[in-house]
Amino acid sequence: MQYRIEGMDCASCVRKIETALARMPGVSDIQLNFATEKLELSLAPDSDTQYSDIEKTVKRLGFGISATTDQANAADNVGDNQLTTQQQRWWQTKKGRQVVGLGVLMSAAYALALIFPDYGTWAFAIAVLVGVFPFARKSLVLAMTGSPFSIEMLMSIAAIGALIIGEAEEAAAVVFLFSVGELLEGVAADRARAGIRALASLVPKTAILLDAKGRQHTVPVGSLQVDDLVLVRPGDKVSADGLIVQGNSSLDDSPVTGESIPVAKAIGDMVFAGSINVDGALKIRVQKTATDNTIARIINLVEQAQASKAPTARFIENFSRYYTPAVMAIAALVIMVPPLAMGGEWSTWLYRGFALLLIACPCALVLSTPAAIASGLAVGTRRGLLIKGGSALETMGRVNVVAFDKTGTLTEGKPRVTDVIAFTQKRPDQEYIGYENQSELLALFASIESASSHPLAKAIIDHAKAAQISIPVASKAYATAGKAVHATVDERPLAIGSPVYATDKGLLSIDQQADIEVLQKAGKTVSVLFDEQSDEVLGLIALRDELRADAQEGVAQLKAMGVRSVMLTGDNHLTAQALAYHLNIEWKAELLPEDKLRSLNEMKDNSKIAMIGDGINDAPALATADVGIAMGGGTDVAIETADIALLKNRVTDVAHLVALSRATMANIHQNVVFALGLKAVFLITTLLGITGLWIAVIADTGATVLVTINALRLLRFKGAKPLNTPSKTK
Repeated sequence: MQYRIEGMDCASCVRKIETALARMPGVSDIQLNFATEKLELSLAPDSDTQYSDIEKTVKRLGFGISATTDQANAADNVGDNQLTTQQQRWWQTKKGRQVVGLGVLMSAAYALALIFPDYGTWAFAIAVLVGVFPFARKSLVLAMTGSPFSIEMLMSIAAIGALIIGEAEEAAAVVFLFSVGELLEGVAADRARAGIRALASLVPKTAILLDAKGRQHTVPVGSLQVDDLVLVRPGDKVSADGLIVQGNSSLDDSPVTGESIPVAKAIGDMVFAGSINVDGALKIRVQKTATDNTIARIINLVEQAQASKAPTARFIENFSRYYTPAVMAIAALVIMVPPLAMGGEWSTWLYRGFALLLIACPCALVLSTPAAIASGLAVGTRRGLLIKGGSALETMGRVNVVAFDKTGTLTEGKPRVTDVIAFTQKRPDQEYIGYENQSELLALFASIESASSHPLAKAIIDHAKAAQISIPVASKAYATAGKAVHATVDERPLAIGSPVYATDKGLLSIDQQADIEVLQKAGKTVSVLFDEQSDEVLGLIALRDELRADAQEGVAQLKAMGVRSVMLTGDNHLTAQALAYHLNIEWKAELLPEDKLRSLNEMKDNSKIAMIGDGINDAPALATADVGIAMGGGTDVAIETADIALLKNRVTDVAHLVALSRATMANIHQNVVFALGLKAVFLITTLLGITGLWIAVIADTGATVLVTINALRLLRFKGAKPLNTPSKTK
């Protein structure tokens, strides 16, 4: 079951609702996301609890609730509902109307007290009773549902107690200021949800569907199915992830990837929902439905990230559970001990005890961590850093070793064929032969690689197609992980393997090994084609994958931040050495997937490790590292396995991640100091009689606002400090 909850203004609201629902028979798997206002739970079919009971319980706690019946459009519903909430001015909300009403009552009471001083106390008493009633009712409901130490209970006791001891004016000020604080928290919470609203608004709500006769129909985006044909006019947003089947245009992908420069795309290219079509009309074949497109997946991952709690957040939450009852116990001692043991006046110490109750409010403390984490996740998403939880964000700042895969990570992942060399067995000196045999050799390479999605395989196939070479159909294709790809072509068992694999099998002659070494020293990756039946080496192909433009700067930034970089690659040691020389980076080469795991586990003994890769073969390493980071252009398996995805495919974003994590943790520490520091100061001044009830409320509200504003500062995060790329050294 899915619901949307309205009116949550701080993280403690989540605990109140979860505690109440957990006490209901048959209710389990409760997950409430403060940032997205989503509630998910399971209800046993034979339970006495009904759907209506859940809604009644949440409403009794003072929150709004509405069922999300169409699960397919859950992401759209969140966006629509939050956009509606955003359009409401603060005075149009329930809390806003309460503040305005109390303000009018307070003004009337002050006016009446000036004109008729004898009746002023009664006027303030009426304002207190009217203002405190909703809070007192909510506190009783919370107490009955498992949350007796709520801020509503503390405030109600303090306000009513102040009224009883004759401090009606201060009691009225307490209720009014507390209501203002609740309103400010609601406004701040809405700001924290702005990131999800921005994502949800990227995808258009309607699409132009083309039927079999080419007629145009405007339909909701949620109704589009795979293989539907849609029209995207110049200036329109792309309505679905799909392939261009007609037309060419430049597309502004900045809403999705953050890249500001429009990208030219033509027939056969992939486009993303939310991208803006700049100039030409396009017909697009839908590849993914609205619930599975790129934006929907990002929204889902961000929601999951905001729902997951960082270790610091869990610690603060557990701490606050003991903190509030402890302060209430201290307040009781303050009220009772001085009058009973030292002859103090009951009214004086009652007053100070009530003020202490207000200081006990844990809102600012509870909000200190999730507010900073939410801001960190939001600014990360805006910069193309898709972080899947507060835990990953927190751990990233403690990373001191970053392990990079090579292909598609440090390099562009778009290798090109540089050499095709055919060997003949007719001449003993292994002399190279003519272009005709090179064409045949290239056709065999492309045929065997046709079932692979590896960047090297794609480069070979594209090269063969560009040369207009006919590619034969391969059968019985399979792979030996990290070593070779096997297939049968024209009833001939063939394999493509690394030079190391071919050498281990004793297939290469001395001259062939020398040719391979020359190519590898030039930074090229070499693959060898051989006949598995006759053990005949047919030839080799060499490819080179250029370093990413920002690879050197990214590694240099990490070094300046005290983070060590290591390249782990399955490529040969000569190619790895050539690239590592340009990057001034440590390296390990000729590693199988299990070798990468072993290297990571060895480094994990003394370091916090982040692993960055893009391929299916990197998925185990990404899962093993303390933080797994996937390049956004990599495979779905790598992206799903990783804790973080770099949507812009930039190496410098790794340094930005470390800087963002460190800034977020510094922000959390500042927030905790603000929250506890203010409470400590006013605890002392209250016990000394320097400050009273209304100052206590201002201190609590001020701490909450201060913590929120400090957390929102993270939204201005500019990234890691850029460096001049250092000159390479041996």
